[in-house]
Amino acid sequence: MKITIVDGQGGKIGKTVIEQLVKNHPELELYAIGTNSIATSTMMKAGATFGATGENPCIVNAADSDIIIGPIGIVFANALLGEITPAIATAIGASKAYKILIPTNRCNHVVVGCTDAGLSEYIRQVCEKVDSML
Repeated sequence: MKITIVDGQGGKIGKTVIEQLVKNHPELELYAIGTNSIATSTMMKAGATFGATGENPCIVNAADSDIIIGPIGIVFANALLGEITPAIATAIGASKAYKILIPTNRCNHVVVGCTDAGLSEYIRQVCEKVDSML
């Protein structure tokens, strides 16, 4: 089974995922794919078996992974402050792997259900943000 963890920025989400997987399933081989070298290094220090950095490793490893884990932004082009290229988002989204996407309410993406607020409350909050920008 090939488990790929994709993360960017400082790699903190990927680090947390890898630490938990290593703790609970030390027999697994974990592939840490960072969108930058800091994220990859952070995930490798957490105990990943293999690591690589950049767009091409994301694309190549998404193609034959059984499970892909990462922040929800890995399936949005230009997310993570631009670190997720359209090619990365497409490769991960098109992969036949099971995807475990960790919700984060950042980068103008709101994941309904991350808090106790109802849908109407999320819409109200977004409208307020838009109004404050005008």
